[in-house]
Amino acid sequence: MDLIEIAAPDFDVDITLAYATPENFTGEPVYQNAICYLHTEAASALKRAIETAANLGYRIRIYDAFRPSEAQWVLWNHTPDPEFLADPRRGSPHSRGVAIDLSLTTLDGQLLDMGTGFDAFTPKSHHGNNKISKTAQQNRLILLGLMTQAGWDFYRNEWWHYQLFDSRSYPLVSDTEIPKSMMPPK
Repeated sequence: MDLIEIAAPDFDVDITLAYATPENFTGEPVYQNAICYLHTEAASALKRAIETAANLGYRIRIYDAFRPSEAQWVLWNHTPDPEFLADPRRGSPHSRGVAIDLSLTTLDGQLLDMGTGFDAFTPKSHHGNNKISKTAQQNRLILLGLMTQAGWDFYRNEWWHYQLFDSRSYPLVSDTEIPKSMMPPK
């Protein structure tokens, strides 16, 4: 298994895992333990993005990274919407450790306006949507630029979602295969 934990001091990011709280589209915590993991290759790309963001005067806030396959089923069973969620039968790039959901903040922690919140399942969340403020469009382009420069691919329907190229070539990982379980006991 090639997952590593994303945590200080190695990664200067704000980690706010939405699925470890009720502040997500399900209204309930999905993860019991808020641990942020990524595949080693994704972690290297994240380091490059962190550096670029800092050079521009921003900081990265992570809402989700590795998502156990079991968690993907919880999300899918709640809202089986293929426009915004990967069908767990195919597997999500998150469940392979090579996808990340994130936004940008100022260095003092103020979230940048991105036009919608994280996990807003609406066309306004799509990249290139011009029905959001000019400021939000500019902020999305800054995020897109720094993430693609760092080696990430974007998902057109979600301004917050980035994944490694060829993400489906990585194996799916279950909660039982990670160093410390994220999911509640069954």
